[in-house]
Amino acid sequence: MVTILIIDDCNAIRENTAELLELEGFHVITASNGKEGYEKVVQHVPDLIVCDILMPEMDGFEVLKKLGAHPTFKTIPLIFFSAKSEKKEIVKGLELGAYDYIVKPSELNDLISSIKRFIADRNLSIS
Repeated sequence: MVTILIIDDCNAIRENTAELLELEGFHVITASNGKEGYEKVVQHVPDLIVCDILMPEMDGFEVLKKLGAHPTFKTIPLIFFSAKSEKKEIVKGLELGAYDYIVKPSELNDLISSIKRFIADRNLSIS
């Protein structure tokens, strides 16, 4: 089963996204900020991370940089799911190595499509 870590400081977004992904057949772990998210990566080593950018403790860009500096975690794909919609922010996220960048608010189907593309790219199965 594909394990997805959702890192978002907005409780409603985090819970709604987790519920939707669980209904799609994914195993979901959640964290309320970047620091907690990185700790969850260490504990669980998820297959994919969905991460907000603007968060207390450690922002999404810092999370991606910290993952990239670790030999095991640098291969975990990260999708930014953020309200930061300026082109320079999207380019920055992708240049830092994000797998994808989805601007909120958006249809959660956009996020699911990106996750399914990741699964196809890695030849994984949901269950």
